[in-house]
This record gives sequence, C-alpha cells and structure tokens, in this order.
Amino acid sequence: MKKLISLLAVVSIFISCKDEVVKKPNRLIEKEVMVDIIYDLSLLEAIRLENSASLDTFKINSKKYIYKKYKIDSLQFAQNNTYYASDYEEYANIVGQLEDRFTKKKAEITALIKAEAKKKKKKKKTVTKPVSPTTKLIDSLEINQRKRL
Repeated sequence: MKKLISLLAVVSIFISCKDEVVKKPNRLIEKEVMVDIIYDLSLLEAIRLENSASLDTFKINSKKYIYKKYKIDSLQFAQNNTYYASDYEEYANIVGQLEDRFTKKKAEITALIKAEAKKKKKKKKTVTKPVSPTTKLIDSLEINQRKRL
C-alpha cells in the first residue's frame, strides 16, 4: 500500500510539472515585441523617477503611451506578462536581452557624450584667440562712430 501511494505521488508530480501553470493568452504578444514593450516601459519609468517634471511637462502617461504605440490594452499586457513570467527560464532570457540592450545603449550614449565634449573642447581652443590692443582700439572707434550717426 505504501509503495502504491509513493508511486502515485511521484507520477502525479511528473504529470503536474508538464501542465502549464498559466494558460496561453488568446492574444499572445510575440516574445520580441514583449521585450520591446518592457524595454520602453523601463526607460519611461527611469525618466519619470529621475526627472518627473520632464514627463509632466508634456503630460505623458508612460503606460498609456506604450499601449497606444503597440496597439495593446492593459489586460492584454498583464496577461502576457504573467504568461511569460510563469516560465522562469523564458523570463530570465527576456531579462538577459533587456540587460544587453541597456548595456549597448549606455555604451552608445557614453561615446556620444565623449565626442560632444571633444567638440566643445576643440571649439573653445579655436575661439579663444588672443586679441591685439590695436584690434580692440579699432573696434571701440567703430562703435563710437556708429553711436554718433
């Protein structure tokens, strides 16, 4: 009897592991699109937390913006997010893709900032040419003549 109960317990565990914990939503969002949605939501949320005035100035509701952009509704997003999150390995893969995208974007932005700083530094060097006293005198004479006319 004990062997039978043990066998039934083991079989039921194996059978229950094969069943999906969360059923597939009727309107399934493709994995790549889901990654894009979560990426955009993360960026907008980071902007809101860092500088809430920037989104408030333009009266942007990040979730409504995303729903409109991807032509989905909140229920569809919630069901799909729950569905993908129910499979740990799949969701870990999605999070890994997000981390890669953020790392690449950070590297791009850092490179742009450095390039812009170089341009500004180079521009300052060319603008700051020494002006001779004669040039200053001529400029002041021209200004005085214009005032008289």
